[in-house]
Amino acid sequence: MVHIKHPYHDLAQGRWLRGNLHAHTTRSDGERGPEAVIADYARRGYDFLAITDHDITTTAAECAAWAAASGMVLLPGNEVTAGGPHLLHIGAERHVPASADRQAVIDQITGQTTGGFAVVNHPNSHANFDQCPIAMMRDWKGYIGIEVFNGVAGRADGSAYAANKWDMLLAEGRCAWGFANDDTHAAAGDIELGWNMVNATARTPAAIIAALRAGRFFASTGVVIESIEVRDETIHIATRNAQRINALMNTGKRFARSDGRTIEVRVPDGATYVRFECWGAGESFAWTQPFFLTRS
Repeated sequence: MVHIKHPYHDLAQGRWLRGNLHAHTTRSDGERGPEAVIADYARRGYDFLAITDHDITTTAAECAAWAAASGMVLLPGNEVTAGGPHLLHIGAERHVPASADRQAVIDQITGQTTGGFAVVNHPNSHANFDQCPIAMMRDWKGYIGIEVFNGVAGRADGSAYAANKWDMLLAEGRCAWGFANDDTHAAAGDIELGWNMVNATARTPAAIIAALRAGRFFASTGVVIESIEVRDETIHIATRNAQRINALMNTGKRFARSDGRTIEVRVPDGATYVRFECWGAGESFAWTQPFFLTRS
């Protein structure tokens, strides 16, 4: 018998919220102040946002004040930058300073009481396509996922995508969620590149952070997933606008494909995990979180 462990139980009990977890302002190297960045996301209908300037924590008190003015949910955050590969700290209770010992940084993040978490940023950026080496991600403990898409990395050296390293981690048994973020810097062109659709029980910081930690979301650059269902040993995915859906297992092997908006697959023998990539028009995608498989 196959047992499927996944984060998409009881989705009808929550509500879908769209948000970006990676944005910069004039507090570090962004082109606009926090209020202008927040207002831009609010105009586009986003539900939540994290301002994550480089080694500068946006506090809960600041978030509460900006949320009251904008109507958005603002999450405290920081991008730990100096001294090594970049890490997002989302749901920050207090500032975690940069250190070359990134495991110590992750430990400080996970040791806070607000449920905050760490995410590895743009691992395939830079000219060597290796801003964060896979060896480091294998060694580190406690982070909850990686950016499988980083919008701004697409206009720099390297790659905006990192599903290759994600599959390596998943194939080794690591539970890592896949995130898509803008990494907003510029006033034009850096918003609505990638986002996270979160199924949360309430439109509050605590509920959104809890849902993200649990993996109750999918990452997207334009494809909308409308339903995710698991029945016995079968997984069914339905989208609004995909033109192709690929089912992948183990280290990124494609084992099934549907040229349409839906797919239904029976989990194959030998698979340790399954995930789905939904391809839409142009360069629009959606990535489900992994479904882990055990047998008895």
